[in-house]
Amino acid sequence: MTLIDKIKETAQFLQARGVGQVDFGLILGSGLGELADEITNAIQIDYADIPNWGRSTVVGHAGKLVYGTLAGKQVLALQGRFHFYEGNSLEVVTFPVRVMAELKATGLIVTNAAGGVTYGPGTLMLITDHLNFTGQNPLIGQNLETYGPRFPDMSHAYDPAYQAKAHAVAQAAGIALAEGVYMGFTGPTYETPAEIRFAETIGADAVGMSTVPEVIIAVHSGLRVLGFSAITNHATGKQAELNHAEVVKVTTQIKDNFKTLVKSTLAEL
Repeated sequence: MTLIDKIKETAQFLQARGVGQVDFGLILGSGLGELADEITNAIQIDYADIPNWGRSTVVGHAGKLVYGTLAGKQVLALQGRFHFYEGNSLEVVTFPVRVMAELKATGLIVTNAAGGVTYGPGTLMLITDHLNFTGQNPLIGQNLETYGPRFPDMSHAYDPAYQAKAHAVAQAAGIALAEGVYMGFTGPTYETPAEIRFAETIGADAVGMSTVPEVIIAVHSGLRVLGFSAITNHATGKQAELNHAEVVKVTTQIKDNFKTLVKSTLAEL
């Protein structure tokens, strides 16, 4: 079965399960999946039941697809993403975005928990651009011409108009919103101190192990992208040690502001 066949099969399965118009896709990162609980008229589908779909194995990722209404928009939300470091191919990692495009979504809101290079724990950061330090690109191989061009333009991968609305919403709500560049690594090791010094030197404000592949596919497919990082810890070399439990703990502390920011921005898009 070709990739296009898989995309179409999965989209048809979801439509048969009640998934209709999709305005926005949502990818909810570590500790941030609770936002999907606020979707009304919700249809929940376990990842294990969806054909051609990956599996999420990381603590803090529920492994459910949720469709319904949030802030007046029809959304398709991933409670848990797939990571390259789990042993998934990039085709699997980015497959949900392919399906969102097939379902004619307009935009994608992508979120993650990230290590702070410029910013400290508890910061909400609007992603303005990214650095791909994975050594991988999900578009390597045959190009799917029906979805996008061979050489996509990444000049404005994170939509400037969406960013402006997010800043306006944050200001109105009294939520501090930083902005910066997200640098994607493969993981699963946290970065070395030398790698963080390198990241800082070349202009990264936050580092993480996700997001970049999904955004590349979104841009290729013509989706407008809005990205947020929840800074959950100082990056390596800027605090004594790193662990995933801290990531989940800090996202729990800032989740209310995060949910307000995403919902209020979504209402304005």
